[in-house]
Amino acid sequence: MKKTDQENKKVKEGFLGQKMIVLPPGVIKNMTQNPITAALHPTAVGYYPRAARHDRERKHGSPQYILLYCIEGSGTIYVLGKTFTLMPNTFIIIPRQKAHHYSSSEENPWSIYWVHFAGTQADALYKRYAKDDMPVVQSIPYDEQRINVFSLLYSILDQGLSMRNLEASSIQMIQFLSSFIYHEELYPNYYHEDQISKSIEYMKANLDKDYSIRELASQFRYSVSHFSDLFKKKVGYSPIQYFNQLKIQKACQYLSFTDLNIKEICLMIGFEDPYYFSRMFKKLMGISPAKYRSQYKKQ
Repeated sequence: MKKTDQENKKVKEGFLGQKMIVLPPGVIKNMTQNPITAALHPTAVGYYPRAARHDRERKHGSPQYILLYCIEGSGTIYVLGKTFTLMPNTFIIIPRQKAHHYSSSEENPWSIYWVHFAGTQADALYKRYAKDDMPVVQSIPYDEQRINVFSLLYSILDQGLSMRNLEASSIQMIQFLSSFIYHEELYPNYYHEDQISKSIEYMKANLDKDYSIRELASQFRYSVSHFSDLFKKKVGYSPIQYFNQLKIQKACQYLSFTDLNIKEICLMIGFEDPYYFSRMFKKLMGISPAKYRSQYKKQ
């Protein structure tokens, strides 16, 4: 006989300040038959602050997907043969009908928002989130608006389970899940900044290359104009100006700490023409490479 959720509890839930609403089976059945709620709907929602000894095991899994979103503390999730760690500003979606076990850290108990959700679109949304159908812990910046969406979702259900309330909760659930699964699309500027940081690291790792701005932009699937605008906004220089600055900084290290000649240094930092390198060096440093070496060479 299949165990109920109540039988699958390892520790009775009850945390100071907790919020929890579990929809009755009859209400859930009505939601599956309503064209507005059938696509995606909550079946349970909650918030557990500083949930010490929170420990839940479902040996037969859950008929719904479960999103766990940690805002402080930590905990672990075991599912599909893997153990995942949830830290602040990370989330995971546990696939439906898969045995799992999750628990809060004893030393640093987590505070989590959680939702169970189902519907005809639930499988497709999970696939948008998962990597090769496996759950993954994903980092996401804290956003007060996301918490407000959850609070409104909870408030709607707390007011009563009329069909209009259920329809409104379904719409809020879509917005709440979207803030996780489609965060990059909803807030592209946050990720653009990250991509520029990655671009800088890419430049540092390839100082021996002579990349054009088009080649640099293509590494991150940006157009030249968009890449240039984002880069200059973050760094204050165009991509090529900054790339050349990195090269000259590296040349200064070679001049100070090695006996490499100018031609050898040019090859090490991606300049084919020593005369062009010398002009670039003097433009940025105010003196020629030879004079720089004479002044700063470490014996």
